[in-house]
Amino acid sequence: MFASLAGRRVIVTGASKGIGRGIALRFARAGCQVLVVSRTFAEADAVAAEIVRAGGIAAACAADISKQAEAESMAGAAVAAFGGIDILCANAGIYPAAKLGTMTESDFDRVIGTNLKGCVMSVQACLPAMKAAGAGRIILTSSITGPITGYPGWSHYGASKAGQLGFMRTAAIELAPSNITVNAVLPGNIFTEGLSELGADYIRKMESSVPMRRLGTVNDVANAALFFASDEAAYITGQAMAIDGGQILPESLAALEEMDAG
Repeated sequence: MFASLAGRRVIVTGASKGIGRGIALRFARAGCQVLVVSRTFAEADAVAAEIVRAGGIAAACAADISKQAEAESMAGAAVAAFGGIDILCANAGIYPAAKLGTMTESDFDRVIGTNLKGCVMSVQACLPAMKAAGAGRIILTSSITGPITGYPGWSHYGASKAGQLGFMRTAAIELAPSNITVNAVLPGNIFTEGLSELGADYIRKMESSVPMRRLGTVNDVANAALFFASDEAAYITGQAMAIDGGQILPESLAALEEMDAG
């Protein structure tokens, strides 16, 4: 499976760390040519260099994808480096906490600008190259927070992630005649480099809310994105897949306690 991905030209936004870095590395291992995108060139270049050292093909690009001109420059960089664009992993996102009583207009605009507007700008920028290629795969990194669950302090984040799915459904209809699919992955509690700094107690609390009793890995998310990008998923569009170890399933803590009781 996924042999169809060899040689495909991929853009991964927000790829300097966490889930984005994992997606970039996974696509490179599948034989794709990867443009690693971050706001900071040095961070993007470090991941691209990591891919090259492992025998893959990659280039780096700095872009603030919430700005249309920079998103278009990003797409141009992929075309210049690889000759076109086959796959966009619109992963860039931020999640600063701010409860409603203290959230500022700037807080709201920054999250919506990066997570939702940046997603739309990235997709728009890549369309000419995908249409020229006769096909395309777009994978959005949404979240279970917003579309399915909520968390105090993340109302703006949740709105941005739910908004991505609203965008996805109409975009999937509009782009279907061009053989371009649009799907989304919805990560739950995923272990990334930043979590280790929060301590073992915090991680154990996160694990306790997941029926599988462990956090997901960046590869769990990357493998789902890889599937959506493949020819094997050519007839799937406008769909959202939760990668959460069953986190959204229990109706209450009592359900998990009953699970543990056998």
